[in-house]
Amino acid sequence: MSVATLENTPGAAAAPRRKARDWSDAILSLYLLVFFAYMFLPLLFMVAAAFNANPTPSVTDWQGFTLKWFAGLPGDTRFVTGLLYSLQIAAGVIVIAIPLGLAGALVLTRLSSGASTLLYTVLVSPILTPGIVLGATTMIFWRDAFGIEAGLLTATIAQAAFIASYCMLMFMARLQRQDRALEEAALDLGASSILVFRRITLPFLMPTVLTASVIAFLQSIENYNTTFFAIGPQWTLVTEIGARMRFGLSPVINVIGVIFVLITIIAATSWVLAKRRARPA
Repeated sequence: MSVATLENTPGAAAAPRRKARDWSDAILSLYLLVFFAYMFLPLLFMVAAAFNANPTPSVTDWQGFTLKWFAGLPGDTRFVTGLLYSLQIAAGVIVIAIPLGLAGALVLTRLSSGASTLLYTVLVSPILTPGIVLGATTMIFWRDAFGIEAGLLTATIAQAAFIASYCMLMFMARLQRQDRALEEAALDLGASSILVFRRITLPFLMPTVLTASVIAFLQSIENYNTTFFAIGPQWTLVTEIGARMRFGLSPVINVIGVIFVLITIIAATSWVLAKRRARPA
């Protein structure tokens, strides 16, 4: 058999492709390993430090296993109060941001005008505005215009100003996949616009409403810059952690991180299981 015949055989042609695919798989595996290490190693260190008896959070300087940092958390009134304030603000942000984001998405997706581009830029601009600016301007405006001092209300409004833009983008992505023929048919049959929205549009958007609510909640809970400049003498869990960081780290902060990680894992697992059970057999 000649050399040319060997080169033209299927096995000889597949060998270089197989070798290239092996290299691609190896590079992809290495990338995934580095990515997951980058994402989860800090979390593992944080969890381990929460069980270390060392008063300074550390993994390398291990001084014994303990649960005293977990036991001491409920007695820390500022942390507990900050968590309650954070939950109140997050609930208010959801109430404000979801309707505003939905209204903006409906206007932009239904508006057939050259002004839609300008309006889109205006409605998205809060995302691009620094949080310090949003917090400070919200505090000054409500104090000077309405005599409302900085507190939970101003922090809620300042957060909702940019979180509503995130919700709007999510609703727009959903609305762009909607079949408008159903709405047009309902209108042709005499249904009012409110009835069409309530019976057709809103059920179609409900998955996004739930997802946007979760995103708004998480964005509110972890926000620091905007909240710090708008909340005045009060505080949230995040701003309290930031304030204590100036005086050194505490294992209690690691305990809070462990609790949030557990809550996230439980919530994500419950969501996945609920979706699987909801699927038709």
